[in-house]
Amino acid sequence: MVLAVLVLGLPKREQRKALRYGIVGAFAFRIVAILLAVWLKDIQFVMLLGAAYLLWLPYHHFAGHADAAERRKPRTPTSWLGMSPFWSTVVKVELTDIVFAIDSILVAVALSDKTWVIITGGILGVIAMRLVIGQLLILVNRYPALVDGAFIIIAWVGIKLILEYLHAAGYVHWEIPKEISLGLVVVIFVISFIVAKREGPQDPPPAADQAEEFLVEKHED
Repeated sequence: MVLAVLVLGLPKREQRKALRYGIVGAFAFRIVAILLAVWLKDIQFVMLLGAAYLLWLPYHHFAGHADAAERRKPRTPTSWLGMSPFWSTVVKVELTDIVFAIDSILVAVALSDKTWVIITGGILGVIAMRLVIGQLLILVNRYPALVDGAFIIIAWVGIKLILEYLHAAGYVHWEIPKEISLGLVVVIFVISFIVAKREGPQDPPPAADQAEEFLVEKHED
C-alpha cells in the first residue's frame, strides 16, 4: 500500500514504470539485505538513518494541511536534486524499499538463522506485493482516507526502528515483540479502512483512474 500511495501523483505510464522499478527494487534490496544481514546487525546507525527517512515522509504528508481532503489528494511530483519529477518519485520509492528491506530482513534473521528460510520469505513477500499492489492502488484511489493510514504505518515502522536501535545500543532493556509490531500494522490498516468505508468512495482523479485501468488490465493478463 505504501508504494501505491507514493506513485499516485504520476500519470498512467509513469505510474506503470515507477511501480515496476519499485517491485524490482524491493526484490533486489531484500537480496542485498540478506547478504549483509550480519553486518547490518552490527552497524546500528543504519536503523537511525532509515527511521529518520520514514518519519520525514509522514511529517511531510501531515504537516501544513489543515483540510483532510486536500492532504489526501495525490500530490504533483516535484524535481529533487536536479532529477525529473518521475525519477524523483522513483528515488523516493526505492529509498522506502531499502528501509523496509532492512527492517524485514532483520526481523527474519531474529526469527530464524536458516538462510533459505530468510530468502524464501523475502521472495514470497515480493511476489505477494506484485499480486496485491494493483488492487491496493484501486482501493487507495476509491478511498483516499487509506492514504493517511499508509503514512501512519510508515511512521510506526520508523518509531519501531528507533526503539530497536535504542534496545541494541543498551539504552532500553525491552523490545517490542514481533507479533505486536506486525499486529499493529494490521490494526492500523483495518481502522483506516473502516474510516474510509464510513466516509464512502470518492471519484478518483483522471491520472489515478487511468492507472487503475492499466493495473486491472495487467492483472487480467
